[in-house]
Amino acid sequence: MFDSPQWLWLLLGVLALAAVYVVLQLRRRRYVARFSNAGLLASIAPKRPGWRRHLTFALLLLALTVLSVGVARPTAAVRVPREEATVMLALDVSLSMQATDVLPTRIDAAKKAAIEFADLLPPKINLGLVAFAKSAEVKVPPTIDRDSFKAAVTSLELRESTAIGDAVEACLDAIRSFSTSTTVKGSKSPPAQIVLLSDGTSNTGKKPLDAAQDAIKQKVPVATIAFGTPSGTVDLPGEGVQPVPADRTTLHRLADATHGSFHTAVSEQELSTIYKDLGSQIGYQTVHRDISWRFLALGALIGMVAAATSLLWAGRLV
Repeated sequence: MFDSPQWLWLLLGVLALAAVYVVLQLRRRRYVARFSNAGLLASIAPKRPGWRRHLTFALLLLALTVLSVGVARPTAAVRVPREEATVMLALDVSLSMQATDVLPTRIDAAKKAAIEFADLLPPKINLGLVAFAKSAEVKVPPTIDRDSFKAAVTSLELRESTAIGDAVEACLDAIRSFSTSTTVKGSKSPPAQIVLLSDGTSNTGKKPLDAAQDAIKQKVPVATIAFGTPSGTVDLPGEGVQPVPADRTTLHRLADATHGSFHTAVSEQELSTIYKDLGSQIGYQTVHRDISWRFLALGALIGMVAAATSLLWAGRLV
């Protein structure tokens, strides 16, 4: 990409100069061919530059080409940390998270990966925590204080039921409150995103797809992670051994409806990889930066080489 592409028209001038040079060389050959005494020509000009004069001119053309591109102000895509953004991490703390199909348990693996996720985000990203089971609770409002976030993750305790819709609503409320208190009136709110991990089926509270409509209105995408193996089980008091597969269909629909991303993880390593990818997507943005100085410097260097070769081989600059 170029910030001033109109300067690329200078390249036509470079092409025209090359065409003129070729025409002059052809005329020169015809003139030499008409010289009747070849031996006299050799005695008059015994040391002609030959191919070297073409190399000098080629370097000059190359320098002009590079300089022409430089003044058009080319840009390059660069990934840089976001200065401002809000991320709410919603973690399922239902009793099914004590299943051991992910070692040592689902909840222990989820806690470890969540702490790693906090370290992956750029320091200026505001990160909050919502824990949900029968209800959803904001454990940490959006903050850049990673220590408070990690302490809250470590202290999470398991409860009954799973309220995915309520978790989304709690995250949206936290984002809205934080944005209202920190955004200057009249300015645009920084981007926000929800990352939700669940290992079961939503069985209480607001329906997940109803909560998705509120997320759409607030323009907050929800990235969902279905955690645990399909064959996971848990021994619940009074209920015996119960299967606890994640509801992948609902989580997938929630992510799609809000323009988020859907992921599945059946191990601690897979979960860590997902968080790493999400951290890269959320915490960084691609910007285009001016790199014209590189072309201008290279063009000047090539021009100096062309001048040096002309002086060395022909004893003059032109």
